Amino acid sequence: MRIDILTIFPDFFRGPLDYGIVRRAREAGLVSVEVHDLRAFAHDRHRSVDDRPFGGGEGMVLKPEPIFDCIAELNLGTWEERIAAATEQSVILLSAQGRRFDQRVATELSNLDRMVLICGRYEGVDERVGEFLADRELSVGDYVLSGGELAALVLVDAVSRLLPGAVGNQASTRQESFTVQQELLATEGPQSTCASGGLLDYPHYTRPADFRGIMVPEVLVSGDHEQIRLWRRRAALEKTFRNRPDLLEQVELSEEDRLLLSQIRQHSENLKLAADADRAGW
Repeated sequence: MRIDILTIFPDFFRGPLDYGIVRRAREAGLVSVEVHDLRAFAHDRHRSVDDRPFGGGEGMVLKPEPIFDCIAELNLGTWEERIAAATEQSVILLSAQGRRFDQRVATELSNLDRMVLICGRYEGVDERVGEFLADRELSVGDYVLSGGELAALVLVDAVSRLLPGAVGNQASTRQESFTVQQELLATEGPQSTCASGGLLDYPHYTRPADFRGIMVPEVLVSGDHEQIRLWRRRAALEKTFRNRPDLLEQVELSEEDRLLLSQIRQHSENLKLAADADRAGW
């Protein structure tokens, strides 16, 4: 995969791309990353890349000319040409107004041959960039960053690690939080290391089994794979119920999951009632 990053701060990317899985993927030839300075495509003596918006308003907005000219030099063609040719590439505008980036989108992008990331700025980008140049607009969360550079790094990391060969044990990417793998469970049956199925990942423990008096759950050292699978699934459901209950509405739960979730909810309610009773002095 080739990744092109369009930014007004090219030096921002010196360093972050040279560590971890992204570096390994680059060294293995699985991904190449090219950073393009938008100021090199400005046409005035001040190399201006932003301007005040028509109609007034606070702040400065990125101008369309440098972005369009940079894309033209990359020989990507227009949005309509890319769609018509069904090419495996995408031009992505990173902004707070975009669709929220998640694991499903990361998986979709990992199947591309080329990905172009346009780093927006917090006051915005000329609307014609998103309307006539980018084929999608993505946001890494419901908050505002100073620019799209950090978001670009998030996408590069999340997508690169999904490329075959980037992670030492590629099967591990199927068992992480937010990865929907109901099909895997259906075809391979129950596993002691079951996939998350769109939930948060289950807890992990390593040696020593007794750390400062805090013991690893006994079931994990029992050798009973079915009980380990059941414990991990319940733990994943419990963590999701506690930290991200919204995810429970987005995944397909089995009958076993629903039974476990009912028990978790009842246990949570019992704890709440006990806490209320303590505060009331009962």
